[in-house]
Amino acid sequence: MTRPIDFGFFAPAGAVNDTDALVRAAENLLARGHRVVEDRGARERQQRFAGSDETRIAAIHRMAARDDVDVAVAIRGGYGLSRLVDRIDFDALARAGKRWMGHSDFTVFALAALARTGMVTYAGPMAAYDFGARTPSEFTWDHCFAMLGAHEHGVSLALDGPSNAVVEGTLWGGNLTIVAHLVGTPFLPAIEGGILFLEDTAEHPYRVERLLYQLHHAGVLGRQKAVLLGAFTDYELHAHDDGYDFAAVVAHARERFGVPVWTGLPFGHVRDKLTLPVGGRATLIAGDGAAELVLRDHA
Repeated sequence: MTRPIDFGFFAPAGAVNDTDALVRAAENLLARGHRVVEDRGARERQQRFAGSDETRIAAIHRMAARDDVDVAVAIRGGYGLSRLVDRIDFDALARAGKRWMGHSDFTVFALAALARTGMVTYAGPMAAYDFGARTPSEFTWDHCFAMLGAHEHGVSLALDGPSNAVVEGTLWGGNLTIVAHLVGTPFLPAIEGGILFLEDTAEHPYRVERLLYQLHHAGVLGRQKAVLLGAFTDYELHAHDDGYDFAAVVAHARERFGVPVWTGLPFGHVRDKLTLPVGGRATLIAGDGAAELVLRDHA
């Protein structure tokens, strides 16, 4: 069994709509021998947000200050961290030595923390969607706790992309819309020779391509050794697309952007997801349709 971990649930972005999922998340973690505390502002609501901006900033800083929290887990994403990012004391958070985890809108927090302090965070499960699922994904669960419990962890993947390649660099990224949104701000880390992972949801293929062009024209893609594409979900093709689907976008990206692109990374707005250290080191060893991803320097 993984050693007991003290989890703290907090809501830095969207309002928590499913409080039953929050209860299930705590029960699921407790049943596996871990401990859970919930921030006192987690169930507040102001419009679409989990309380006012001040409420949510205070929740982040409370998580950092608590002695009974090892891993602070965002309850959900949505939208809201862009309103807070220039007011978060990332230096204090780095000194606190907590581990922080989430995905989707949490990408704002993760990339800003890396850019401002070099702090490594985790792109991974969130409390409501993942830990609080009616039937949690064992894949997500196992990989998350393997990552939290080791300084180095490797996982075998079925990736599509260049064969006979070995790539090593800083692993970073998250939600594509958020990564592009941070271009030109002090909250996008200047990663040279990195491995950039990306995912998104409810974005039509042309929008995905447009966002990739934003990263290309800003010089971000050209500075990377590799791009790993995760799940791009919940969009609808139309007759006008005439074959212009996600596969067409990937083919164009491989031809146009001058950086190796792999698809099939199990990460994003999906049930089965990896836990990825944003700012950690990664080695990708790619064969013919299969790959090994070794993650380290994150604990």
